Amino acid sequence: MSDTIQHVTVKALAWDLAADVYLPPGFDESKAYPAIVSVHPIGSCKEQTAGNVYGTALADEGFVVIAFDASFQGASGGEPRSIEDPVFRVQDVSYVIDYLVTLPYVDADRIGVIGVCGGGAYAINATMTDRRIKAVGSVTGVNFGRLMHESFSRYDPIGALDAAAEQRTAEARGAEPNVTQYLPASPEAAREQALTELDLFEATDYYRTTRGEKPGGRTEGLLSRQGSALGWDAFHRAEVLLTRPLCVVVGDRPGAFGAYRDGLEIYRRAASKDKELVVAEGFSHYDLYDKPEPVKIALEHLVPFYKKHLSP
Repeated sequence: MSDTIQHVTVKALAWDLAADVYLPPGFDESKAYPAIVSVHPIGSCKEQTAGNVYGTALADEGFVVIAFDASFQGASGGEPRSIEDPVFRVQDVSYVIDYLVTLPYVDADRIGVIGVCGGGAYAINATMTDRRIKAVGSVTGVNFGRLMHESFSRYDPIGALDAAAEQRTAEARGAEPNVTQYLPASPEAAREQALTELDLFEATDYYRTTRGEKPGGRTEGLLSRQGSALGWDAFHRAEVLLTRPLCVVVGDRPGAFGAYRDGLEIYRRAASKDKELVVAEGFSHYDLYDKPEPVKIALEHLVPFYKKHLSP
C-alpha cells in the first residue's frame, strides 16, 4: 500500500489548491511516470474516497496520483466558502494538470483523470475540453447540473434560481450567507425525519459517521451561488467532444442521486471509440466509495484501463 504522500499546493485562479500526491512503491524521481488526477465528490474533500481509496490503490499500481480539494472547499483557497460551482470544479482539474506537467517525474503525455460521484461527471466534462487528459474514469458519477434541476431544486429550477438571486442580493447588501446542508446531522436524525431513501441515508452514513467523516468534507453549499450549477450540464456535447477512452463504473442499486442513469447516459452518448461500462451488481452508489468488494470490482477494470491507455 502506498505510504508516500506529498502535501503540495497548486496555483489556481487567484488562490492555492491543497493537494496530496500519492507516489508509487519504489518511487524513483529520475523516471517519468503516468499520472492520474483524482476528483472528489460533491461537497467532499481529497481525503474522502478520491485520495484514501482510489488514489492509494492506483498509486500502488505504479501511477503518480494527485487528489486535491476543490476551490472554496476543504483546505483550498477561495472566498466565499462552500461554493459548489461546476465551472470552477472543472477548471480546477486543468490547474492541477498545469502543476503536474511541471514535475520532472511525470510524463506529460500520459495523464488521466478519475472522479467519484459528482467528481466523476466533473472529470468527464474536463476531459472534453482539456486534451492533455488521455483517459477518463468515472466511479458512480453524478451529473450535478441534472441533479440540481431535479431533486436538489425540488423540481423547480426557476424557483431555485429566483431564490439564489434574492439571496445573493441580500448578501451583497451585508446579510449572512445561507448555507444549505445537503444531509441530516446523523443516521439517527435521518431515521427520525423519515429520510431513509437509499442514497440520502447511505450518504449520511458515510459523511456523518467515523466511516468517512473528515474535517474538510462539509457536504454543504452556498445558496446564493447555486445559479451556475442550475445552468450547467456535465454531458453537453459529449457526442462530439468526449473522444478520449472512457471507463464508467456504476452500481445497479439505483438511488435518488441518479448515478446509475447518468452512467448509462454518458456511456451511450460519448463519442469515445474505446469505452467500457462496468456494473457492480448488487451494490449502491455509496458502496463504491469504500466497501472492499465493489471497490475491488471497480479497480479490476480501472487499473487495466489506465495501464492500457497511459502506457508509453
